[in-house]
Amino acid sequence: MAKAAKAGKAPKHAAPREAGGGAGGGAGGGVRSVVWLSGLACGVLAAIAPGVAIVAAGLLAPGFLALKLDRDPGRPVARTVLTCGLAGCVHPVIALWNTGQSFDAAMSIVTDPGTLGVAWSAAAAGWLLTQLAPLLVRAALEAGALGRATRLRAARGRLAEAWGIDHATREPGQGG
Repeated sequence: MAKAAKAGKAPKHAAPREAGGGAGGGAGGGVRSVVWLSGLACGVLAAIAPGVAIVAAGLLAPGFLALKLDRDPGRPVARTVLTCGLAGCVHPVIALWNTGQSFDAAMSIVTDPGTLGVAWSAAAAGWLLTQLAPLLVRAALEAGALGRATRLRAARGRLAEAWGIDHATREPGQGG
């Protein structure tokens, strides 16, 4: 009897591997690795090119704030704000590159109100896009659905008239 009971059991070491707890450390291990590598890359950038790091930190501050505050899966708001902010940083980084990447040039670029305004406005446009796009898409889809419903009602009326049905104005589900 004891041998039959033992024969149906799975080995103790097989359960964690099937549940995803093997050498990869589970689902959270990959996220921690990316965060760690991102931090390492930022540290290397700050050590190798401190001017570019200062310009990036100053002009992408709204994007970093959005990254910290966005809790949605995939962080769609932060990704859009950072992408638009990066677009606003292209010209200042090129200007820094052309002036020799000095610390003084980086500080003058970051403290320039016009440059800061352009970069932060680009980030704000990204945030506004994430707020307005769902509303605009919903309005467009609703307008399309209303137009189609109107066309279908008109076609139903024409068919009812052609077939001689006198209940053409009755809506579906009204009984009778």
